Amino acid sequence: MYLVFVLPGLSVSAQDSVWWARTTGKFPFMEYGIGEDRLGGAKLGFLDSNVLVKIVDSFSTDYKIQLSAAHTAYIAKTSVIPFHKQAARRIAHNTHLSGNIKVYGDTAVDVVAVTLDERLPYHAFQMIDPSRIAVDIFGVTSNTNWITQLRTVKEIKNTWYEQVEDDVLRVYIQLKHTQHWGFGLEYDSTGRRLMVKVKRQPPTLDIRKLRIAIDAGHGGDNPGADGVTSHILEKDYTLLIANEVQKTLKKMGVQHVFMTRIKDTSLSMPERMELLKQFNPHLLISIHLNSASSDTVQGTSTYYRYIGFRPLSIAILNQMLTLKLKEYGNVGNFNFSLNGPTDYPNALVEVAFLSNPEDEKKILNPVFRKAVAGKIYLGIVDWLNQLKL
Repeated sequence: MYLVFVLPGLSVSAQDSVWWARTTGKFPFMEYGIGEDRLGGAKLGFLDSNVLVKIVDSFSTDYKIQLSAAHTAYIAKTSVIPFHKQAARRIAHNTHLSGNIKVYGDTAVDVVAVTLDERLPYHAFQMIDPSRIAVDIFGVTSNTNWITQLRTVKEIKNTWYEQVEDDVLRVYIQLKHTQHWGFGLEYDSTGRRLMVKVKRQPPTLDIRKLRIAIDAGHGGDNPGADGVTSHILEKDYTLLIANEVQKTLKKMGVQHVFMTRIKDTSLSMPERMELLKQFNPHLLISIHLNSASSDTVQGTSTYYRYIGFRPLSIAILNQMLTLKLKEYGNVGNFNFSLNGPTDYPNALVEVAFLSNPEDEKKILNPVFRKAVAGKIYLGIVDWLNQLKL
């Protein structure tokens, strides 16, 4: 029995059940499955461009890709370019090996450079107690015979690897500090080294010296939720609160504050992520207003995706609760796009519920909005103070 599917622009026979492709576009990402909710499918992680992927099935807008013998994922059809049949057949017989690993620091970050013979897919995740980054590289068998670590590193304590499966190489990066400050992954210009760029803890944990990004949720043609009695739009009031946060930070001496939007602008999530990448913040706070189908649901909440970034979200929630808001909770592994980047600590703040009359009344009050800004500022300060202990 043969698997049959059709790739856009390509005629696929029953015998051609496996095709190869390379990732394309900005921020291509993999998903665990084809399930959907209002935030989209659960994301496995982002990939660099021009990464080689093996297509084994087709579902609506996604391809199923084989990462290793035991692992599959899904990727948007718009995020890959399939190969011509002859090129795909040449690649199919290749066996991929890792080379040696070099660990060093440059002027901005520490780098773990893993030598490979192809731009292969990967998945990275954070670990705590102790703080580590783990990077799984799929479809590769170790031929790494040494790891060279230079004294120029400032944040990386140890680096080692394991062949956790026959075709999955896992690289561990142990950090010197408890707090994860972010990391990025990309291939170098040769396409033969996967570069894990590890952010360092700032030399001084002074909020005035940090680069802080503020995102006002929604905007333009994306209005968000609306008030249950006033029918105000979320996009307008997230901007009002974000402006108050910016004012508070500036007043308290923060020199570098970046706003993803300063007016009622339509911005896609990839556009916001590109702006944030250019600013290169130490941390990001995204402001939203919540909504529920029942008007009895109320309270404040904070959200994070990666466990290493959770402390920031908890510190802000603790301060928000001093405003006598009910606790809706601290939510992890959240599939919000701006929680997705691993490059910097980030937290989504759902200030209160527009669908609840009591919370809505607070949101309409400019005194409350200013107080929210103050609590977000104090939450960041509390988080930084915890890191000094």
